[in-house]
Amino acid sequence: MKPLQISAESAKMLAEKLNLPIEQIMHMPQHILIQKMMEAEKKTTQ
Repeated sequence: MKPLQISAESAKMLAEKLNLPIEQIMHMPQHILIQKMMEAEKKTTQ
């Protein structure tokens, strides 16, 4: 599986928002990353 096609700035922002290491963000499958982003968004809107 190839790394996500996102910029370093995007990876850094996601790592901070999801509280995960950048390396884990870059090697995470896209569908799992999207799911984690949606979960984080739900937490911030409640």
